[in-house]
Amino acid sequence: MTSQLPFTISKTENFFERLGDYIGDVFYDILPEKGYELRDEQIYMAYQIEQAFKEKSTIFAEAGVGTGKTFVYLLYAICYARYKGKPAIISCADETLIEQLVKEDGDIEKLESALGLSIDVRLAKAREQYVCVRKLDALANQTDDPDILRVHDEIPEFVFDQGISMNRFEKYGDRKEYPWVSNEKWEQIGWDPLQQCSTCEWRNRSGQTLNRQYYRHATDLIICSHDFYMEHVWTKESRKREGQMPLLPEASCVVFDEGHLLEFAAQKAMTYRFHSETLTNILTGYMNQEVREETLYLIEDIITLNEEWFKGLEDAAEAIEGSIRKHVEFSKALLNTAEKIHKKVQLLLDQLVFDAELFTIDDYHVKIIEEYLEFFSYGLSIILTEDEGIFWLEETENDTVLVIMPRLVEDILKKEVFSQDIPFIFSSATLSQAGDFSYIAKSLGIEQYKAFSVNSPFDYEKQMSIVGHTQKSEQEKWMDIGESLQKNNGSTLVLFSTKEEMDRFRQWSLQHSWDFSLLFEGDKEISQLIKTFQRHQSDVLCSYHLWEGLDIPGPSLTQVIIASLPFPPKDPVFEAKRKHVKNPIEEIDAPYMFLRVRQGIGRLIRSHGDEGIIHIWMTEEEKHTYSHELKKVLPVALNEE
Repeated sequence: MTSQLPFTISKTENFFERLGDYIGDVFYDILPEKGYELRDEQIYMAYQIEQAFKEKSTIFAEAGVGTGKTFVYLLYAICYARYKGKPAIISCADETLIEQLVKEDGDIEKLESALGLSIDVRLAKAREQYVCVRKLDALANQTDDPDILRVHDEIPEFVFDQGISMNRFEKYGDRKEYPWVSNEKWEQIGWDPLQQCSTCEWRNRSGQTLNRQYYRHATDLIICSHDFYMEHVWTKESRKREGQMPLLPEASCVVFDEGHLLEFAAQKAMTYRFHSETLTNILTGYMNQEVREETLYLIEDIITLNEEWFKGLEDAAEAIEGSIRKHVEFSKALLNTAEKIHKKVQLLLDQLVFDAELFTIDDYHVKIIEEYLEFFSYGLSIILTEDEGIFWLEETENDTVLVIMPRLVEDILKKEVFSQDIPFIFSSATLSQAGDFSYIAKSLGIEQYKAFSVNSPFDYEKQMSIVGHTQKSEQEKWMDIGESLQKNNGSTLVLFSTKEEMDRFRQWSLQHSWDFSLLFEGDKEISQLIKTFQRHQSDVLCSYHLWEGLDIPGPSLTQVIIASLPFPPKDPVFEAKRKHVKNPIEEIDAPYMFLRVRQGIGRLIRSHGDEGIIHIWMTEEEKHTYSHELKKVLPVALNEE
């Protein structure tokens, strides 16, 4: 690996002057000689971004599809990382976009080939993307599921054989390595927040730990998801206090690709999560120690109250389509139960000190019990303090989780992220609302910023048509969408606003026969699903997440169907945002929806040779309310049927 700059610089020369000369040579001479198109939009973007690097400022770089924005930010990030001697962080919306960067013949490989560079790029993936060996090993002894057993068989030998030297390992455990495993099965063997990773016997041989040691030494680029970057921000100080390294090293700069989605990653990361079974499991372990009878009675009281508490939460929870966040209205009874648990947990913390002194209790158990009781007590204190946070419930088949989020995420971002004296680059085709960047800036707590927009070089008038449809009933809509799929002979991306909507379409589709395969998000690992879609020209891909990041030029994707306008859900987080603005529709709902629609439309035309059709479905009321503004954000005229 090399940290040498791709251009020479003497002691008397300014870095940015030489960088500017090099960038000019790249875009005006080197890339065109390699067969790349000379794009004025790309060059304009390059010199705008250079100013952000010079001034260590935040910039919103809104560049349409096909402008080559990825090459621009990669070049600046790599050169600046080598100049500063610290890696650049490239934070992507999700794992799909990461794959677009690092896949074979992806943007990084193309840049290396065209410019003769050797780029040290390493991936930092979220913990959810790694197998939990503790869970997998236990499950392998109980199941005959061939998919799970195959994963167990592919775990390297050194993981299970403590006698094998750690020098003989290879990185393993990445979700991508097991494409045959469905999302549902992955939940059974993937990283588990209920496990105590810091004290797990598998820790030093786990896939995520080994990969973390690897990517921290990157010299050029560390690529991660927005979720992972925000987890780094949220846990940085606590990890330092516990004697651990932050998830990411110090960076020279940060690039947020598809940066309009950073707020949602922040909301997800900056939460306190309380699982229904965790307190019971922790306290049961405490009861198994040698403790006083008085303590045992207190533990039994807390366990009973905790079960009552979560039962009350489950009964009060209201499901919201399009969101896993269930609304919970805290009644007087729920608050009284929370008050009782809070007092008893405080008393148990005091008794833990006496028990630890009187009896021989394992230090590991003392630390785990004490840390979780303090964490649980803090969560209850937020609930008991009016207007201190946003609350919701998440339920799966095996677990119930109470989630608490600080109300003002933008204040935390302002303090913990954008106060750093480094360049922050936001890159996306959709950052503004009709040229106004204030919506995204305000939502992220950014007060000072630069911004610019450049249009796509594609001839949308010739390459694309957009048809608007009015929904009378959902069943009729499914029939019309089915006709569109048949007419186009597949080769279609169908985008749904919610998983529930996609599932309803799936159930309808099972009643009909098709001349092509219908692929549904969640049936396989997402990158494998996309490869299948791209490889089989007539397939149909149904998704509720792939509104951005999907890049499939050519005949595999000639039609995009937007099954409904993608408004934000009426979940606790968005409801809290709505309460703090004067006009929720104009300030929250409409900007979110228009941005999402623009992203969905951007999946169709990915090269000068692409062409196809967009179908947008809306209700009669939505058509009346939003069609006028919708027409303003579309790249071509809307033909209504």
